[in-house]
Amino acid sequence: MDAKMPQDATANNNEQIAYWNAVAGLTWAELQSVLDRQIDPLGREAQRALAARDGERILDVGCGCGQTSLELAAQVGRSGAVVAVDVSRPMLEVARARQRASAALPLEFREVDAQSEAFVAGSFDAAYSRFGVMFFADPIAAFANIRHALKPGGRLCFVCWRPLADNQWMRVPLDAAHPYLPAVAPPDPHAPGPFAFADATRVRGILVAAGFVDVRIDPWEAEIGGTDLEDAVKLACRIGPLGAAMRERPDLMPVIGGAVREALARHLRPTGVWMAAAVWIVRALSGVS
Repeated sequence: MDAKMPQDATANNNEQIAYWNAVAGLTWAELQSVLDRQIDPLGREAQRALAARDGERILDVGCGCGQTSLELAAQVGRSGAVVAVDVSRPMLEVARARQRASAALPLEFREVDAQSEAFVAGSFDAAYSRFGVMFFADPIAAFANIRHALKPGGRLCFVCWRPLADNQWMRVPLDAAHPYLPAVAPPDPHAPGPFAFADATRVRGILVAAGFVDVRIDPWEAEIGGTDLEDAVKLACRIGPLGAAMRERPDLMPVIGGAVREALARHLRPTGVWMAAAVWIVRALSGVS
């Protein structure tokens, strides 16, 4: 496979494309405002690391419901441009509705697969992602394709989750539900999913194999939340590892919902439920082709 431009990669992501156009995409679209508030500080730290400049063209990979795309478009100004890509039609519908309220921003949303899309070579100054790059069937091919889209020396910056054990906001509700869930085999830690990039050594290897240089991976932590208790319970039971388990066993919701509510109530403050999140802030340069 050409390291610059992956071939015949589209079919590899069919499972994820179907997933993000069905249950997951619909859930994220429905809960967009709560989720944006939850993960906003993590995405903003990655934007700080990217340091978008006036007049730049930026590729927003896995843009979801468009919050980060709108923010990046404001940063590059009228002389710049943001192309925001995702495979999830339900989430892009939300993103485009939000864009219509900010029509002056230099922003375009595209329903494409960043692993296989034929981007114009060297057409972007930088690529960014907030939790949108952990779902590729072939991550080396995907990042090689993203690198192909960047100018020589172009910047890549994304934020991804560190291990589940380090992420209190997902671990606490899952631990509360665990006694009531049927035993399942441990998932493949490298399979497409939220924690596919939890191993920083693996992430570095993927980026180097894709042709990136000057790879830097920094740990970062923050408390996230601010939702009321009922919204926190709903969020915990519909996304992430527990959300996946609940889709398999919705009949367990009465007992598990109660256990999760009790666990999250211990983290309730006057301003809402707050818990620790742990991420990697990943930076790299495209090198010279």
